[in-house]
Amino acid sequence: MNKKTIKTLLHFLILFCFAGAVQAFAQAPADGSISAKVTDASTGETVPFASAVILNRQTKAVVKGAQSDANGNLNIVGIPAGIYTFKISYVGYQTMVRDSVAIGTTPVNLGTIKMKPSAGTVLNEVNVTAQRATMQLGIDKKVFSVDQSLVSEGGSASDLLQNVPSVQTDIDGNVSLRGSSGVRVLIDGKPSAIAGGNVAQILQSIPASSIETVELITNPSAKYDAEGQSGIINIVLKKNKKLGLNGSVALTAGNRDNYNGNASLSFQNGKINVYGNYGYRYGNRLGGGYSNVTYLETINGSNVITGFADQTTDSRSLDKNHNLKGGVDYTIDAKNVLSFSGGFNIRDNTQDELLRVDQLNASGDPINLSNRKNDNTRSGGSYDLSLDYSRKFSRPKEELTANVSFSEGTNDNFQFYSTDVLFGADGEAPLQTDGGGINRNYVGQIDYTLPIGETGTFEAGYRSQIRISDDATYADRLNEITGVYYTDLQLTNKFNNKDQVHALYLNFRKQVGNFGYQIGLRGEDARLDTRLGTFDYTGALNYTPGKVDYTRIYPSVFLTQKFKGEQQVQLSYSRRVNRPRGWDTNPFLDVSDQLNYRRGNPNLRPEDVHAFELSYSKYWSKVTLTSSAYLRQTNDVIQRVRTLYEEIPGVTLTTPQNLTRSINSGLELIGRVDVAKAWNFTGNVNLYQAHIDAVPEFGLTKTSGFSWNANLTNNFVLPYGVTLQIKGDYRAPEVMSQGKRNAMYAVDAGAKYDFKNKRSSLSLNVRDVFNTRNWSMTTTADNTTIDFKRRMQGTMANLTYSYRFGQTDFKPKRSRKPETQDMGSGEEPF
Repeated sequence: MNKKTIKTLLHFLILFCFAGAVQAFAQAPADGSISAKVTDASTGETVPFASAVILNRQTKAVVKGAQSDANGNLNIVGIPAGIYTFKISYVGYQTMVRDSVAIGTTPVNLGTIKMKPSAGTVLNEVNVTAQRATMQLGIDKKVFSVDQSLVSEGGSASDLLQNVPSVQTDIDGNVSLRGSSGVRVLIDGKPSAIAGGNVAQILQSIPASSIETVELITNPSAKYDAEGQSGIINIVLKKNKKLGLNGSVALTAGNRDNYNGNASLSFQNGKINVYGNYGYRYGNRLGGGYSNVTYLETINGSNVITGFADQTTDSRSLDKNHNLKGGVDYTIDAKNVLSFSGGFNIRDNTQDELLRVDQLNASGDPINLSNRKNDNTRSGGSYDLSLDYSRKFSRPKEELTANVSFSEGTNDNFQFYSTDVLFGADGEAPLQTDGGGINRNYVGQIDYTLPIGETGTFEAGYRSQIRISDDATYADRLNEITGVYYTDLQLTNKFNNKDQVHALYLNFRKQVGNFGYQIGLRGEDARLDTRLGTFDYTGALNYTPGKVDYTRIYPSVFLTQKFKGEQQVQLSYSRRVNRPRGWDTNPFLDVSDQLNYRRGNPNLRPEDVHAFELSYSKYWSKVTLTSSAYLRQTNDVIQRVRTLYEEIPGVTLTTPQNLTRSINSGLELIGRVDVAKAWNFTGNVNLYQAHIDAVPEFGLTKTSGFSWNANLTNNFVLPYGVTLQIKGDYRAPEVMSQGKRNAMYAVDAGAKYDFKNKRSSLSLNVRDVFNTRNWSMTTTADNTTIDFKRRMQGTMANLTYSYRFGQTDFKPKRSRKPETQDMGSGEEPF
């Protein structure tokens, strides 16, 4: 099957399924619905994400299921006419039941359901066989449940993010949101110290099996950290939510000697919740590609070819990662909870690259032919500790939370480069570099929530974060005459930085009928201090300091209007910042690519981002749709600019630079459609226009272009306990500041079989089924044209066996009250 055929089939699949969405809407029957507000009977606090089910009174089968939203609102639609049993449950509360609920075409409002805490009596939970909703919408974020992603099993967090709507990852693991980079990636709401905070390495180190949900915050309010040009991605790791003693084990084996293991154990009763999770990842990755450079010279107004350089790459990489996460939640009393958690990561990576470089003259005759061997060994470890405290007051919704956390990570990186010249002049002498560093993060935060009137809420908080990094690289080059290595002072340096941000925020939101508004203001004082240490010809170490220091105000406004028929419109604005990281500002010269060197820029300024968004969401009985029109202006935008490296002919240099301004605007559609009982799908289409102003200083002209991306995930429930998932994604060509990124597309598939004991399952998935996920681009810069292509991991297959054990409830020795209470009839509160 050729690429054109695959691309045509993928387009057809997307169009077919969205046509199915329209058809499902058009044929949706006028079924009934149930709505309610879920609260805590003793405090009046809302209970978010409580599980509710509609049961057939005769067979006890689940007809419909849903969860309350972040504000405790519950709405179940698409219920066929009839008489049912209604149940609602949540960990730590008694399961509430109402029998003989009559459903017709008139909506049923159950009013306020006041759930009673279990008060030490741990109750049997409702066994819901329906899957949890894959998408939940909040006022300022979308939550995607990814723990049931079949196509990601046995992979890493980077593999999993490719299946989340709006998110894309490139070949190096860098993340973009709605086609824009500069994303703030958090783990459990906090920055990670893994690999010095390198997002790509963080995502490769975390097994997909240890992730429960992914939260997308495309236009964060003032309550959130202002960091992140295009928004925030928060990866939430799995944590115990079940009563009693529970555990699970998952083992994965894949082609090319890829293996994964994950185990979890937890215990929870009325007072204590103890949980732990361990994951091991042994992953082999094959890579390769080419980089073909054409050198030009302008003569009499015309570009004349002066030479070529063709480089082909073949690489082998092995990752071995250990991840351990554990914690304990202690309920002091009904109003006070103390939590402690910790994580530990150990990683080892070896990578071998073989580069063939052919340098040719304008006629295509060889000038220099060589083989370059790059051997890279990385290792490191990190740990994080977090202490949380929450207190609820007698007034409903009044709450105080505090957090103190610390993380530390170490990194070691040894590289060896050797060149074997096949034809032409002598190559460079063998080079070895030994680099390492230590990173520390300190975070302190306190938040206070105060109810104002019946529907108003005031929030205030303070947050301090300090990140300290100490890195050093020592380079030694072989003297081929004496056979002794000597220090290469040009490539040897020390680089230290201290990044601190202190922030204070105020936020007020209020609901007036169907109209709600939220106004916030965040003030941040930020300072990045850097110190570059270089050696002169005498071997003396000299330090050059650098500083980025500023104070900014970041406002945010959200206006929300709800309409009849389960629809909502929201208009929002926020100001953001994208601060340069330590590795962006480190001017250390990376020579691992023989034709393109890379270095940081110590003079980078932070990006200033203004984001506007208009969103619309609508719920039908079988269709959920959310759409967003957005515009984002970024001043001092940071882009990687390629120029000729003056010291070595034929070599280019890539350096991050501040350009003038970029404007990104677009329209995004995310929808879930229940086509039939055995088939549902979630689709995402993002259409956007990118504009980057001209920067004559770097020889950059104004660029503008339209692009789009889409993904579609189909879920099928087959007979005999088999579920099937098929996912396709496509990224159209995109204009960059110095060229164009080419189109990319792929198809993933997975299947799962649940054994009759309901405790174990066997799944098989294949990622990049047709081996089409290749990253390629054409770059034009400084009298050079570069055609670049790298293949991603290629077709990968994984077989996973999962087993769950333990009890799902904890039963005291002596008898207790029954597990459910009759919720009465009429308007009597629950």
